[in-house]
Order: sequence, then structure tokens, then C-alpha cells
Amino acid sequence: MEYYQYILIFHIISFMSWMAGLFYLPRLFVYHAEHMDKPEFVKIVEIQEYKLYKYIDFPAMIATVLSGALMFILNPALFEMGLWAYAKIVVVLLLIGYDLSMNHYRKELLKATCKKSGKFFRAYNEFPTLLSILIVTYVILKDVPFVFTAFMIVLFGVVVRVLLKHAKEPNLKVAQDELKTLKD
Repeated sequence: MEYYQYILIFHIISFMSWMAGLFYLPRLFVYHAEHMDKPEFVKIVEIQEYKLYKYIDFPAMIATVLSGALMFILNPALFEMGLWAYAKIVVVLLLIGYDLSMNHYRKELLKATCKKSGKFFRAYNEFPTLLSILIVTYVILKDVPFVFTAFMIVLFGVVVRVLLKHAKEPNLKVAQDELKTLKD
């Protein structure tokens, strides 16, 4: 317990770094998907995607999970503080799944086999924001306010729907075919 506060500090910094990666990587995917017809630009974006995921996002995720687990090991009383700790763990598991999906999309974009559009990635980019709001709320309040949680889920559902409906959509299929031809 002597080092618990330092582990907590490390955990918060790791979480901030992880979220930075989760906020920015899908934005790079938007640029990638919408500019497939510009191979020089795509090459730069691919390098940025790789470095962001491999050197910042993924290591920060591992550091966040390990430091969080260590905090629960050192302070098992956290499990007795109510539903919020379990809700936080569930939301963190969703974030891990989201993060792994980002690597999946990164690899598909790299191979020019991704069927997702810039519009999709704009909407998909909203999920880490929702999940981070829920995590911070649960941790600060040491509670799971169900009305707030439901409101945030509905609000973000509306935001995603608006993004999917009104975002400009380039002709992705033509751009992917052109990129494949250039790579061959």
C-alpha cells in the first residue's frame, strides 16, 4: 500500500495516453478511407497509424490494465465499494475490445481490404468518448447513476445517427480499386 498512490498516478497517466490513441486513431482512419486515391498521402497516414497504435495506444492500454489490476490486488476493498468498480471493469473490457478492433481496421486499411467508410469511422470515433465519460463518472461518484448512464448512451446514439446520416461520403469503392491497382 506504500506505493498505491504512485500506481494510481501511473494508472491515470496511462489511461490518458490510451484515450489519446483511441481518440486519434479513428480520425486517421477517416483520412485514410477518404483519400485512398492519393497514395502518397495514404502512405504517410499508414505510418502515423502504425506508430500511434504500436508505440502509444497499445502500450498505454497494457499499462492501464496492468496498473488497474495491481490497484485491485493491493486494495481488494475496491470490490466491496459497490457496483461502480464492476461497472468500470465492464466498460474497460469494452474499451479493450474497441482498441483491438482499431488494430483490426488498421490492418485492413493497410491491405486495402477495409470495407468501412470515412463516415463509419467518424461515427465509430464517438465510442471511446462515451466509454471514458462513463468510467470517469463511476470512479468519481463511486456509484453507477443509471439515469445518467442511460442518458449518455441515448445522447451518443443520437450523435452517431446524425454523423452516419449527414457526414459526406466519398466513393470508397472506386478509391479502394485504384489503390489496389497502384499497389500491384
